[in-house]
Amino acid sequence: MRTVLSIAGSDCSGGAGIQADLKTFAAHKVYGMSVITALTAQNTTGVFDIANTPIQNITAQLDAVFTDIFPDAVKLGMLSSAKIIEAVADRLAHYKPRGVVLDPVMVSTSGHSLLSRDAVEVLGEKLFPLSDIITPNIPEAELLCGFEISSNEDMRRAAAQLAERYSVNVLLKGGHLSGRCDDLLLCGDTETWLEGSHIDNPNTHGTGCTLSSALAANLALGQNIPDAAKNAKRYVAGAIAANLDLGRGKGPLNHMYMYE
Repeated sequence: MRTVLSIAGSDCSGGAGIQADLKTFAAHKVYGMSVITALTAQNTTGVFDIANTPIQNITAQLDAVFTDIFPDAVKLGMLSSAKIIEAVADRLAHYKPRGVVLDPVMVSTSGHSLLSRDAVEVLGEKLFPLSDIITPNIPEAELLCGFEISSNEDMRRAAAQLAERYSVNVLLKGGHLSGRCDDLLLCGDTETWLEGSHIDNPNTHGTGCTLSSALAANLALGQNIPDAAKNAKRYVAGAIAANLDLGRGKGPLNHMYMYE
């Protein structure tokens, strides 16, 4: 069985973070492992508290996984401080895993900031170069690039800037733009648009976590980046279209929809 490690925060309500990642791994029939970087108190209506995991424990978790069940791919999610980012980067540089997918989690679906401002620059400098692909959404790309993104041409400009600055492949998600939700994959010099339509379902809690973990699972299964990205987008669309309706806010996806 192929193995995938998620390095991310915990979502006690189960819709995002480690919990969403492990469900996604199970749906793809890969063996999921986790290094928990933070405990969040959140649900479908918002984030109420965050407790970062001590650095020593994060490092110990990473060493425990990598020295026993070495992952075929790694998904990086919520890393809420510069010190946590540096600790994770140090261990990844040491173990050199393949198939590293970085979801630059900066703001939750409910609008709560999950990454301190001083950590944004460290994230780009330390972890982007160690990743095979990054998966920012429009607001995250705007923060990283420093300009507004309101069109496909803006997406092209942003993806090219990120790819050149950090020497990394980029999957820029376009779901925040009005109309369609086409994503732009810049893999090396090849630009590919992954087309998609908006699905009439407000329950989208954890979509970013789910997409990046599906991408990592597909890479672990031996797919190349373009195929892994296309299949991950298809999986997320199916999980949204299943119309699960839980909670009083923006509810979670149905990660196991294909088994109903």
